[in-house]
Amino acid sequence: MLSFRPLAGAGSVAKDCQVTTTAGPSTPLSPVRHRIHPAWWVAAVALVATVGAAGFRATPGVLITPLQEEFGWSRATISAAVSVNLILYGLTAPFAAALMERFGMRRVISSALILVAAGSGLTVFMEQSWQLILCWGFLVGLGTGSMALAFVATVTNRWFVKHRGLVTGILTAAGAAGQLIFLPLLAALVNAYGWRTAALTVTGSALVVVPLVIRLLHNSPADIGQFAYGAVEAAPVDPPATTGAARRAVTALRDASKTGAFWLLAGGFAICGATTNGLLGTHFIPAAHDHGMPVTAAAGLLALVGLFDIVGTIFSGWLTDRYDPRILLGVYYGLRGLSLIALPNLFSSDLRPSMLVFILFYGLDWVATVPPTIALCREWFGASAAVVFGWVFASHQLGAAFAATAGGAVRDQLGDYAVAFYVAGGLSVIAAGLSLSLRKAGQVRRWRVDLPA
Repeated sequence: MLSFRPLAGAGSVAKDCQVTTTAGPSTPLSPVRHRIHPAWWVAAVALVATVGAAGFRATPGVLITPLQEEFGWSRATISAAVSVNLILYGLTAPFAAALMERFGMRRVISSALILVAAGSGLTVFMEQSWQLILCWGFLVGLGTGSMALAFVATVTNRWFVKHRGLVTGILTAAGAAGQLIFLPLLAALVNAYGWRTAALTVTGSALVVVPLVIRLLHNSPADIGQFAYGAVEAAPVDPPATTGAARRAVTALRDASKTGAFWLLAGGFAICGATTNGLLGTHFIPAAHDHGMPVTAAAGLLALVGLFDIVGTIFSGWLTDRYDPRILLGVYYGLRGLSLIALPNLFSSDLRPSMLVFILFYGLDWVATVPPTIALCREWFGASAAVVFGWVFASHQLGAAFAATAGGAVRDQLGDYAVAFYVAGGLSVIAAGLSLSLRKAGQVRRWRVDLPA
């Protein structure tokens, strides 16, 4: 019987991995050779799932106006459903990461896609606003949250040693690709055939991905006799979890919250969520429409943010492999703040090229914060980085949910979004300060979160 001998060293590559057999002494393990390393197939499926999750979650942005016109619901009411979606998108992440530890990525991601398909499909039958909250808020929120950035952290931690930061950037950029692919398509479907056709398109897209996940999304290299990409020896094999995923996730939060690093990361990432998904992702299209821009044109501009974000986030991953992630975060947040403060004037300007400059600049910065944030979680929390990052990401979505609701309320009360954009710009500058104040783990006693066996 073949078995890996687990070794000490959380988060590190094993130094003495051997295969023991019942027939004799231990001999070195040689992984099966493949023309394409299986890690790349896992990353490819993760990319497809992440693209879908981002596109599914961003869909309400193109539904706000048609839902308001058909049902007479206020923007604040519709934004409440978006807020529930954003909260669950974040709060689900640490529990999903713990579930992946216990049941594997394949089962969790397949179930998540089915939840998204059900939530989106059921909206075509809704008649009351609470049904929108149930479908787009709870079902789609739970499903997309299980495929959020904690999933990216899990994939890269397990399957990559070499190019880990770069792959993190690529998978994170998949979220931008989701916007790029889905928003213009869904906006066109809404205009041509109505919002129900767009909702059913999301349902079909989610179901199409399920067979790919079942076939190619392996849980870990050890499951198929491989090493992580770039590893020369096998990583330790953790014993199967015997406690519930909820307990593992809560224990990680309890222990991580005892460190200042966690609160600095969570605070900065909460502001990150408020200034991206929450405010701009939810309200850019209606804000542009307020200034006379057609919905399809505004959706196209927001999709361009996704296009430039792909470049910016991949480049950020490359930079994270080489430079101090604290400095990178400080620069990203500071530049974001300046761009948001300038945005209301760009809406009022007749010079459309100025708006295109904002889209390019802001797009490069949209989720460039993710690779350095994951790297800092790995630095501080070792093998528990994926679950801890899930909680950091939860703060991101809580900030996004607050901004989504607050943005709608500001628009209802003041008639435009200018104040919301100015406040978001100031918060981004604060996030830059939080990031730059974070010390290296080596400068203080490193806190290692030990999850229960």
